[in-house]
Amino acid sequence: MRRLDVRNPVPYPVVIGEGALQEVPPLAGPTALLFDRQVEAFALEVAEALGVRLRLGVEGGEEAKSLKVYGEVLSWLAAKGLPRNATLLVVGGGTLTDLGGFVAATYLRGVAYLAFPTTTLAIVDASVGGKTGINLPEGKNLVGAFHFPQGVYAEPKALRTLPLPTFKEGLVEAFKHGLIAGDEDLLRVEGLTPESPRLEAFLAKAVAVKVGITEEDPLEKGKRRLLNLGHTLGHALEARTRHALPHGMAVAYGLLYAALLGKALGGEDLLPPVRRLLLWLSPSPLPLLAWEDLLPYLLRDKKKVSESLHWVVPLAPGRLAVRPLPEALLQEAFAAWQEELKGLGLLR
Repeated sequence: MRRLDVRNPVPYPVVIGEGALQEVPPLAGPTALLFDRQVEAFALEVAEALGVRLRLGVEGGEEAKSLKVYGEVLSWLAAKGLPRNATLLVVGGGTLTDLGGFVAATYLRGVAYLAFPTTTLAIVDASVGGKTGINLPEGKNLVGAFHFPQGVYAEPKALRTLPLPTFKEGLVEAFKHGLIAGDEDLLRVEGLTPESPRLEAFLAKAVAVKVGITEEDPLEKGKRRLLNLGHTLGHALEARTRHALPHGMAVAYGLLYAALLGKALGGEDLLPPVRRLLLWLSPSPLPLLAWEDLLPYLLRDKKKVSESLHWVVPLAPGRLAVRPLPEALLQEAFAAWQEELKGLGLLR
């Protein structure tokens, strides 16, 4: 079992390993559990272990991060009369973690919550760092708040129920952390399975990268922006495909584009490891898109500063830049990106 202790701005533990549930301290005050119906068996195990009687299941996926579902969960909590000293337990993948955290951030102006991530994506990324939020029809994560959990408890056995593509796509965020930190171990995702002996240590190392960055910059005023590597184009692809393209796969496509931008700016050639990642993932091929098809989604990106969209560009492992880029360079890289995808058989 691995334990990481986040210290800033709110102290909380991140526990990864068999028996993580046993590390949850006694819960004071009323409790309620929000869970993804796809992991109902594990959610009920959490509820029984921690004595939680109020339970609400919702359908996971990006549809969960909607104003409609958000409102339904708030109304359920209010109907049950949950008071200000309640604790919300959230069991599920990245979308449930985002939704549940935002519910906790806004119900009665904020209640405590615990995260029990059940996917690699949720463990490595969504459950750590305090970002919560939901989507709008106009774009992804346009509504949200920083609200930090009281603890994150990840049981690897939950990962063994995942379809292999879902398990794999969450590791794209770990790969991204490897590029940010310059850690070659995190770039070696090939061969990892839910049963891999090195999985627990791998996940803990990936989480440690995010913990280090978010402790230094919890509210994304500076260094934390590096964690958006691959997400600018990735979020646009998700929105353009109406979320038919899963988040991790979209970010992998975004990382390929970011690597091309870095190379165009004189950085190292990071295309080979990203190509290997995409071949390992074997995502659904993308439809042929024009730059103009994605531009409306890029212009709504929440990472805009004034009127400029800032791109996270990898210049070498462990060396990144965040800057606005000329339109001509962006379009040139987009054309090169499409040629790369054709060569990989990932453009239909």
